[in-house]
Amino acid sequence: MPSPTHADHPAAQPPDAGAVDALITQARQLRTRVDSVLKESAGDTEDPRQRWQRALCDLAVHQLDDLNTHLGQLREGFDPQGPPESDLPPELPLRQGRPDAAAVGALGRAGSAEWDLLTDGVQWSDELFRIFGRSPQDGPLTLDELPSWLFAEDQQLLTEMTTACLVDGRPIDGEFRIVRADGSVRTVHMVGEPVLGPDGDTVSMWAVIRDVSDLRRSQRTLRETRDSLERQRRIAQTERRLAVELQEAVLPPWRGAQRFPQDGGPVTMDLAAHYLPSSTSGLIGGDWYDAMQLPDGSSLLTVGDLTGHGVAATSGMAMLLGALRGMAVAGLQPGPLMGWLNELLDTSPQPALGSALCCRYDPGTRQLHWAQAGHPAPLLFRNGTGRVLDPPDGVLLGATSGAQYAQATEQLAAGDLLLLHTDGLVPRRTPDGTGRPTGAERLLAMAQAFAEATSAQDCLRLVAEEFGGPDREDDACVLIARLG
Repeated sequence: MPSPTHADHPAAQPPDAGAVDALITQARQLRTRVDSVLKESAGDTEDPRQRWQRALCDLAVHQLDDLNTHLGQLREGFDPQGPPESDLPPELPLRQGRPDAAAVGALGRAGSAEWDLLTDGVQWSDELFRIFGRSPQDGPLTLDELPSWLFAEDQQLLTEMTTACLVDGRPIDGEFRIVRADGSVRTVHMVGEPVLGPDGDTVSMWAVIRDVSDLRRSQRTLRETRDSLERQRRIAQTERRLAVELQEAVLPPWRGAQRFPQDGGPVTMDLAAHYLPSSTSGLIGGDWYDAMQLPDGSSLLTVGDLTGHGVAATSGMAMLLGALRGMAVAGLQPGPLMGWLNELLDTSPQPALGSALCCRYDPGTRQLHWAQAGHPAPLLFRNGTGRVLDPPDGVLLGATSGAQYAQATEQLAAGDLLLLHTDGLVPRRTPDGTGRPTGAERLLAMAQAFAEATSAQDCLRLVAEEFGGPDREDDACVLIARLG
């Protein structure tokens, strides 16, 4: 095979010193900025995303350190009277066809070696002794001794590389792990070539051995954290799908307009409801809405919100809504019903808080009996104007044991429109000093539009257009009931 030096290559031209200095300055500035980011990312080591960010920074630091070293060598330049270029990588300056030990050492974490096959002599650079954790007084390792320092599974790789180099004249390029005398393990990358004598026989073998332990550790950490984040993403997707399926199974299937007739006669109530998801989060909350006719001819209207997101919130919501339906069918009035819901949530193995609004409408008397648990009161619209009903006393569900819930009664009239919503629909208070209307005021300002709408579904569409924009921070439910 040809010698590692080739006389037909043109000599390298020295780079412009000013341009190289500018590159070095930029590399150092970038290194400082990466260090700053690295310090900022040194937070919670249990967070996979922060571990991933730190691994990326570590990897960037290694690359920038190498870049700075190479630029420094480029600035120092090569001897124009020296030997021509070789086929070696540009970061390995040559001396008589082999890497110069001082130049290789300047790379950092790299050392050079040459094994003379004629004299059995071995030369190691000082840095190579440091990589192997070996004192120069102990002497360098021969090619026969070198495999004993490797992991058992890596020894075959080294043997194959050196045999191919010495017998077939192939270059060396491989990576293996060494175990130093103190028991520490280092990962090294070895590149090299045979050196041929005048008759074409291999007379020696040179190599550059670089310690890449820190680099491989950063790459491994980056890979592991990336895998961890991918697992978390898949888990989150699965949980969201389960939460959506559970929510769809529990909430009323009509999702749009529904009409409740009275004893097969005229329609007493025109209904429409909708779930508005958050635009800033993919998580599904514990919001619910429900409407059903009860055995005594009255109608149940309810909305509520259980704290939390995901499967835990939707499964808790399903439990609470199922209990509410059962007690309403059994004839419980809204006030006592809220008390039993509070006890159910207070004794649940997975404690949570919830707000709820429960209404029972009697079409015979047109009376609305309702109770609330820390929830926004219903809005009543009549003849183009609207108002918020005065709420009876009631604390959040699950906040305290034995809570009592008051019940209010409102006399309704034909054509009245009730709007029930969870508190994620609109902000409950106006930011101080903004002068903007509150959420309730924005809803009440829609009174005339509701009066001109022909159905509850049309009214619901108006609410969705007003409050279902891309800046929604929370999910919410809306239920509109229009009396016949």
